[in-house]
Amino acid sequence: MEEDLTTDLVALQSHLETLFKRVQQNSATLQKFRAFEIRLLKLNSLPDTIDHLLGEAKNYFDLDMISLCLIDETGEIAKTLIDNGYPCDSKNGLMLLDSDTSIKSTAIQPYIGVYENSQCTDFFPHIEKQPASVAITPLTRRSKYLGTLNLGSYQPDRFADNMATDFIEHLSSVISVCLENNLHVEEIKRISYIDVLTGVNNRRFLEQRIGEELKRSQRNAEPLSCQFFDIDFFKPVNDKHGHQGGDLVLSLVAATIKHQLRDNDVFVRYGGEEFVALLSNTDEAKALETAERVRKAIQTLVIAVNDISVSVTVSIGVSTYVPDGTSISIDGEIATRLVKSADSALYRAKHNGRNRVENGGIVTDKQMLHIND
Repeated sequence: MEEDLTTDLVALQSHLETLFKRVQQNSATLQKFRAFEIRLLKLNSLPDTIDHLLGEAKNYFDLDMISLCLIDETGEIAKTLIDNGYPCDSKNGLMLLDSDTSIKSTAIQPYIGVYENSQCTDFFPHIEKQPASVAITPLTRRSKYLGTLNLGSYQPDRFADNMATDFIEHLSSVISVCLENNLHVEEIKRISYIDVLTGVNNRRFLEQRIGEELKRSQRNAEPLSCQFFDIDFFKPVNDKHGHQGGDLVLSLVAATIKHQLRDNDVFVRYGGEEFVALLSNTDEAKALETAERVRKAIQTLVIAVNDISVSVTVSIGVSTYVPDGTSISIDGEIATRLVKSADSALYRAKHNGRNRVENGGIVTDKQMLHIND
């Protein structure tokens, strides 16, 4: 009888110690989660939120891998990220999916437990070593399915099908709110940066992005080129075919130019019949080559306006910023000089007969220093 009692006491003590350890672990997890949540709620952009989820979350929660699937039915998320210079196509762990993907139909309910190829492979693409246990949790907001947050560990008991899911469910709820808010903010920003007529970005967007592009150019020691476009003899088109015809010409010319540029190039309607492009990591020779390709594409463009074929040409000025390592902080002056150099080259193209490309030359940091001396 006494031995049985002693055995029961030992078992009870062991059970209490296990419970105490679990409480300590939960308390530590809660503290980590609170820190993660506070940081997440302070972020005010979609790229920063994604980076936080895919990068810092691994450290906060001691994970071996994490991935984020976002449903992007219209491609707006991808466009927003690209417009912000974010490498959405190459970002490890990020998947942007259309509404027809099989992942959407298989991840409405959370899955926590052993990694199984049949259920989990699509959520952890391009991994060298598969996790032993996973937590695949849907992200929803206002009954809308946003995607999934996918956590993986090499420890078999890290995520078990009988474990409490309070933390994970709360985490997914907070992430869903943050994603929804950021998507709404980005949509409002995107609309405010769009030229309604042509559908490309406007001058305000250029003013916001050129500083970022210059900083990236300086940071990576890569050239940044500017192209300034102007449709030749546009006023006669408006006079002859009316503003409706002129608007059609503007829209098709903008679409043609944009088609010749890369997705990550900044392209805006500068005003009237003028457009500007910023080409990252593009030297002088490549910028001139691209401009000539655009010129030829516009020259061959035939636009039907009220059953009348209209042809137009463009004049193009090009300039290139080449960082030389000089320690300066006059990005605004460099931006002004870069655009003005391209604009001056455009004026020469107009003066020299139109339908041509002129080179405005190189802009460097040292030139800016001399100007300010």
